[in-house]
Amino acid sequence: MTTTTLPPPASHDIETISVIGFVHGVSHFFHLLLPPLFPWLMADFGLSFTGIGATMTVFFIVSGIGQALAGFLVDRFGAARVLGGGIACFALAGVVLHFATGYAMLVLVAALAGLGNSVFHPADFTVLNRHVSKARLGHAFSVHGLSGNLGWAAAPLFLTSLATTGGWRNAALGAVLVALLALALLFWRREAIADPEGWHAANPKQAGIPAFGFLGVRAVWLCFLFFLLITAAFGAIQNFASPILQALYGLSLTTAATALSTYLLGGAAGIVLGGFLAQKGEHDHLIAGALGLAALLALLLAAQILPGWSILPLMAGIGFCTGIAGPSRDLLVRRAATARFGQAAFGRVYGFVYSGLDLGLALAPVVFGRLMDGRQFGEVLVGIAILQALAIFAALRVGKAA
Repeated sequence: MTTTTLPPPASHDIETISVIGFVHGVSHFFHLLLPPLFPWLMADFGLSFTGIGATMTVFFIVSGIGQALAGFLVDRFGAARVLGGGIACFALAGVVLHFATGYAMLVLVAALAGLGNSVFHPADFTVLNRHVSKARLGHAFSVHGLSGNLGWAAAPLFLTSLATTGGWRNAALGAVLVALLALALLFWRREAIADPEGWHAANPKQAGIPAFGFLGVRAVWLCFLFFLLITAAFGAIQNFASPILQALYGLSLTTAATALSTYLLGGAAGIVLGGFLAQKGEHDHLIAGALGLAALLALLLAAQILPGWSILPLMAGIGFCTGIAGPSRDLLVRRAATARFGQAAFGRVYGFVYSGLDLGLALAPVVFGRLMDGRQFGEVLVGIAILQALAIFAALRVGKAA
């Protein structure tokens, strides 16, 4: 007898994916807790761009170091508890921002938000890998990536609207409410992410796996390198695409900003398609093909041989190809994690590998900022293409090593 009702495994998968997707969106929302409020904070506290920008350096340093360490906490205490702690740090960051009286408190806000952000990749991916059936993992990672993009998009609109109408301190309270909502959802639907039966038996300590044994696995280091390279390229585009396009193609500020938004929207669409393509396997080759095309488009943009009207579709294409690689990227890390340790070290492997993401985002402004200061705008685009090409090499080596 047939029925249209989803079988229990499917409904459980959907619930887990939805909860993790929402809280991941909240983590990306708190990436941008401070930047949308920079104009108000600079005016009230008399800060320079360098001074206020340093708060984000603090955020990424704390997040990067914390992410590598958070994986051990996930493997030791379980993902659900660690996720709750991360969201609590977000709420505390919003409270401190509301009562901020000077620069030191803004640095503390950045550190708390970075600490909260550090837990999400090791905890999220541990939950998804343990709870979601293998047939739906590609879609799970696709939703995970897409929800992060939506969190980035929501933060500036939400915070600047509140700051404009009620001041930046009320915007901070609004952010606190977002964190509390996520914490309430996590508690309400805790069964969807609770550690499965027999989890303690798979704990690395009980399984006899050395605490730092994963560092001896070549595929793990290659994954770390892959993340560093691909996010350094993304960070260069995110930070400098608008002024580069203004300089090379004479675009207006509005059109250049629209091109960056087009890139991000293309990335979101690519993530959705990438979730379906990832189900077919061959993740390393899919990544290579997608990033290879993205690199070629970046070189085409640097060559300045196309008319101005083609810039928007070209930026959309770069974002789309990069987005396609996202779900396969996460499944490739899963292969590297399970090749030697099964499920016992998901947290620490994902935590270490994804700390490369924070390092890449932290390095991009420093490395490419020098080229920007030297007005070597085309060279920045060539550098982005080179990073993507090196990321292809790393991905193929991961596939072989895993």
